[in-house]
Order: sequence, then structure tokens, then C-alpha cells
Amino acid sequence: MTWIYYDSKTGNVERFVNRLKLQRDWSVQKIGDSFQPQHAGHLITYTTGFGEVPLSTQRFLEENSSLIKSVTASGNKNWGPNYGMAAKKISAQFNLPVLMQFELSGTMADIQKFIDNIEG
Repeated sequence: MTWIYYDSKTGNVERFVNRLKLQRDWSVQKIGDSFQPQHAGHLITYTTGFGEVPLSTQRFLEENSSLIKSVTASGNKNWGPNYGMAAKKISAQFNLPVLMQFELSGTMADIQKFIDNIEG
């Protein structure tokens, strides 16, 4: 079973995940203060501010990074070099591979790329 954990603030990541659920029967769980994952999985988060990791994602990773196989982040290309920067910062801090980055809520091509990267 493939496990996907995600964090969403504006709904962009949640829209991405909801479309992903239509394509695959994977276990998907939104992270929260009391959530403790029991299985290894992949993390999808958003980039906040000007290239920052959300505090909720940071706290989740501080306790659970050993269960995370890869990180994916959404962002806005208007931010230039800070686009999707959360994934790069998480990768550097927790030594996790960046699976991919996507803009806002992603496209169907982004969803297919995500699936291909997980299943490949």
C-alpha cells in the first residue's frame, strides 16, 4: 500500500491530492497536530511566505521524518527562485529526496508525473 501524507493551507495541495485519489487507491492522510503516521510514505506540502517550509510541516517532519520517503511541494512560479522552495529546504534539512514540485494545485500532467515517480 502506498501512503501519502499532505499539508494544505489554501487548498491547492488538497485539490492536487483529491485528483490523485481519483487515479489511485492509495491511503491519503492530512497531517495535523495529533496525527502520528504508522507507515512509511511520501509527503506533499506547500511553500509559504517567500520560499519557507510551513510550521505544521516542519513540526510533522521533526517527529516523523524517518517514515518519509520523498517530498513534493507546491508553489507559485511568480516567486521566481523561491518557487516550491519548501521541498528543497526539507530535502536539505532531513536528507529526503525531492520527488517533484508543481505550481498551485498542479495539472493532470503533474498528477501523472507524481504517480509515475512513485510507481517507477
